[in-house]
Amino acid sequence: MSGPAVAARHRCAVETLDPEPSERLLEIGCGPGVAVSLICELSDGTIVGLDRSRPMIAQATRRNRAHVDAGRAAFEAVALADADLGDEAFDKAFAVNVRLFRTDARREADVLRRALAPEGAFYLFQHHPSAERTRAITEELTAALKRDGFAVRNVTTRGAGASTMTCIVAG
Repeated sequence: MSGPAVAARHRCAVETLDPEPSERLLEIGCGPGVAVSLICELSDGTIVGLDRSRPMIAQATRRNRAHVDAGRAAFEAVALADADLGDEAFDKAFAVNVRLFRTDARREADVLRRALAPEGAFYLFQHHPSAERTRAITEELTAALKRDGFAVRNVTTRGAGASTMTCIVAG
């Protein structure tokens, strides 16, 4: 996808997340750190970005150098199942177009549930080229999250056609 499409997808996700001041956020599959940049511009909370790709983490760190230096953003090249997220709980965790939860993700779900604050929420965003494909993937992901022990709180779809984006909120 082109830069503007990626930016639009991430802008929509960040707008939906609506980060509160001082919230602690976790992005799973942060890629080059686009969403982290947007969040750090809107909120004075902190965010941790995880991605299995070392080159993506290097790019995300460069893109967000000022936020990293200020202690507001941190990045780690690690799979969610292997992440040591410490004792601090995250208010919100999110993933944009991460295939992880379309497979057997019990280990990852366990790590994520332990990392969320008691009232914390996981936002799973999917952007697909058609409303029909979005519906199918949303049903698949909703069932997978329930199977992995999450309670689905809300499902929203925005846009149409090539701009269709779904957000599943679970806790």
